[in-house]
Amino acid sequence: MPTAFITGGASGLGKATAEMLAKKGFKVFIADQNKINAANVTAQLNTQGHVASFAETDVSDWSSQAKAFTQAVRTFKRIDYVYAIAGINEKRWLTNDISGEFQPPDLTVLDVDAKGLFYTVALAVQQFRRQELNSDGFRGKISVVGSVCGLYSCPTIPVYTAAKHAITGFVRSYGTYLPEEYITMNAVCPSVVRTNMSTSAFYDSLESQGVMTPMHGVLETFEKWLGVDKTSGICYEVGPNYDKLGALETAQPPFPDDESALVFEKLYHRGRPLQGPL
Repeated sequence: MPTAFITGGASGLGKATAEMLAKKGFKVFIADQNKINAANVTAQLNTQGHVASFAETDVSDWSSQAKAFTQAVRTFKRIDYVYAIAGINEKRWLTNDISGEFQPPDLTVLDVDAKGLFYTVALAVQQFRRQELNSDGFRGKISVVGSVCGLYSCPTIPVYTAAKHAITGFVRSYGTYLPEEYITMNAVCPSVVRTNMSTSAFYDSLESQGVMTPMHGVLETFEKWLGVDKTSGICYEVGPNYDKLGALETAQPPFPDDESALVFEKLYHRGRPLQGPL
């Protein structure tokens, strides 16, 4: 029975992912800061005959997330799939009060959406390196949630946009290296999906104009990466027209000339010793 560790699994997209995987026979471990919701989702899954556990987790705190991941490993013995889904929306990052002393910016969004995700991937890779290949030929697989804000830019949510651009760059780079270690990592980059991250009024306004992205588009994209699929290092855009277009594979911009391509080849070889197990 395959196992999965899911951050943000107590609500929204994370909960939907946990339910989808449980129905496929996965044992699921939910890591979420909302202990009550996590306990309720876990109890519901177990009542339905599935196998689920949880831990109260602050993904932006290494010790908290490492403790939860360690609990998951001890519970399931092996982790086959890791889903980095936990995230928060844009906050006011700069104060409007310019009369007093300089105030530090609020970078909580970076802490949760970027640093927290990096922590999840770090835990996953370290665990996968300790595991033998499974029956599908992998040590483990990582799926992360990016955003269309990691593919395009929105001027009024700059910190969230920066965090999601970091995820896009991380997946396109590190996700291309990981298959050398029989590990894969991909990102689904949805447009707006109805979750608990925004207000009902905002979602209703999008829905009334037919531009809400269906939840099943994200879940079906996750499903494509299960089993023997070897895809890695790809960010897939899932938008309002998913039912017509499907998940769209995105690509980094092409190099403007051969000289620029050569520079990146040199950079690759310079950085190569930094990767891989010691």
